[in-house]
Amino acid sequence: MATKFLRLFSRWPSLQRTQTHCTTKSSCQWSYRRLHMLILTSHLLGQGPTGLIRKPHHIKFKMDCWKRSLATSLEPELMSPKVTISEMKRFFVCSNLPFEQGHTCFRLVCPFCPGKPVPSKSNTLHINMTTGMFICYSCKQVGTWQVFQDYISMIQLAEKPDESRQNLPVIEETGIFLTDKVENEIQERLTDLQPVGELSREEFQQIVKLFSLKRLSASVFKHFNVRVNKERTALVYPYYGPDRKIFGLKYSHMQPAAEETEDSIFPKQIILGLFGWHRVSKNQQEIVLVSNPLDALSVSQETNVPAIALPRGTAALPQEVLPLLEQFRRITIWFGNNISEWQAAKMFARKLGEKRCHFVRPKEEHPAPLQGLHSQVNLLKVLRESEPITHKAITTFSYLRQDVYAELSHTEQVSGVKWKRYPALNRLLKGHRRGELTVFTGPTGSGKTTFMSEYSLDLCMQGVNTLWGSFEIKNVRLAKMMLTQFAQIPLEKNLEHYEHLADKFEQLPLYFMTFHGQQSMRNVLDAMSHAVYVHDIQHVIVDNVQFMLGTSEDNTRLDRFWRQDLLVACFRKFATQCNCHVTLVMHPRKERETDELNNSSIFGGAKASQEADNILILQDKRLSTLRGRKYIQVTKNRFDGDIGIMPLEFDKETLSFFVRKRQKKTPSGASDSKDSEERQEDTPG
Repeated sequence: MATKFLRLFSRWPSLQRTQTHCTTKSSCQWSYRRLHMLILTSHLLGQGPTGLIRKPHHIKFKMDCWKRSLATSLEPELMSPKVTISEMKRFFVCSNLPFEQGHTCFRLVCPFCPGKPVPSKSNTLHINMTTGMFICYSCKQVGTWQVFQDYISMIQLAEKPDESRQNLPVIEETGIFLTDKVENEIQERLTDLQPVGELSREEFQQIVKLFSLKRLSASVFKHFNVRVNKERTALVYPYYGPDRKIFGLKYSHMQPAAEETEDSIFPKQIILGLFGWHRVSKNQQEIVLVSNPLDALSVSQETNVPAIALPRGTAALPQEVLPLLEQFRRITIWFGNNISEWQAAKMFARKLGEKRCHFVRPKEEHPAPLQGLHSQVNLLKVLRESEPITHKAITTFSYLRQDVYAELSHTEQVSGVKWKRYPALNRLLKGHRRGELTVFTGPTGSGKTTFMSEYSLDLCMQGVNTLWGSFEIKNVRLAKMMLTQFAQIPLEKNLEHYEHLADKFEQLPLYFMTFHGQQSMRNVLDAMSHAVYVHDIQHVIVDNVQFMLGTSEDNTRLDRFWRQDLLVACFRKFATQCNCHVTLVMHPRKERETDELNNSSIFGGAKASQEADNILILQDKRLSTLRGRKYIQVTKNRFDGDIGIMPLEFDKETLSFFVRKRQKKTPSGASDSKDSEERQEDTPG
């Protein structure tokens, strides 16, 4: 703290008199926050620091309304302190800001709108009650809770808040709202598309036959403004924003060879857009939330209940969309009857507010809307049979009955996402499942991070939203390694392909924590909770746990073993409550090189091996035996109990344990066309 004061005094000598008032630690912290706020405000308002300090009666905020210190602002890699609903309410009251509490957001008059704000629906500011993120659809301002606090505090410091409002800093563009260039390109694309409702009867029947939409009428396509390209090979769905303006387009291209559709979105990320939003009236109280536009068409045609579709389906529910759904008292989530869609429905219900959410439970007689329409299911009856979520702590077999049946009848889906690069893991672990805790260990320098990088990349390429927390190596090196594994070629020798591969790699649902080195458990868990809520993360990798044991911020009276047990318990609870798979990379104890590692070799107490659902050990026998090799040993599998080993072969050029078979040449010199994609043996050689 003394160093921070010296920095301030060296810049503004007139502030040195304030040092005499700092007699205790708490007063020193308060004086520093006050000085930093005064200097920042005076700089932005074009006044000298001395003038503001001579008028201390202008300070109208209290310490509990200003929680952020300069240390946090100077360290962007650290997660900002988690905000609570009570803290936000307290700040509103202390700042004389009238507010209303909704299902997921606080609503108040937007202070960022130009001119003197007048209460109206057009200039309402929504503040997320979980993350503190604010958004105003009128002035297009988006930011964090700390930015909102800064802005309000600076207004209160000024002598004439209304006049000084225009001199305060403008919040940077976030890319959520459309730019003029993108908006013009959307309009140009719309001119090249033809509405399906304007097609002739013969042309419409061709579209219906191509996309297998025999029971959808032309009128419902017209009401939802669905369009088709000139080649008649793609349906285009418009996604509308809060002001009923088209925010993006979703293309559904038919692939005749595969007899399935391939979707693409323009622009790349549609955050505020919802399909069917232009059909929702302002007084509507009930809505059906579906995963794709065709389901929305089916629900609207058969039930006359408004239906909207998310841009990314069941992959994510962005928090920027939540204010649009505030007006509804009942939201029926209808995603289909497979396991992954059912898990996504429960996750989205926690975001939307479980009290107002109803589910169409996964049953054979309750298929997805479009599938049910083709099977002549009464969709209105299915919608009326939707059920609310029950109490979290109490359940009955009647509530679990369909879930048990679903696990018995959909064994492949229950087992989780399959690996494509490691088929031997599918034989042992059966798949990657949500809500589990995996512990991965191995000798130092054996390649734990390299293997875990490709292990998680395989799942991420299949749509598993992934969050990486690497405390050992920096994110640049980790991203470089993952990109090389993704490309399967040595990028140093093929830089001409970098831009193309980087564009494809950028589309993966992959996120990185910005921590490096020792970190506290509180900061890491806050970052994980934030990512699960905002980005709908399904897999978190922490590499490694030992970097969270040396901090003195948490549990200073506990030794390293107790702190590790506490860490493992917290990660176990996080995986269960957030329905997110957590993988912990841990160092083993020091063992003799001739001995194999086992569950007891994990550093610390027995808590890690007890709480883990899966334990993977990277065994490295290259230096202990003449023909030693690396292999992954599965020593614990709580799902079905299968254990075993998976040999590994490392390709140094691609940094990959996934080795493709080389093409075999025939005697004539031609390559053999039968080339398997990977080489995975069941037993080590």
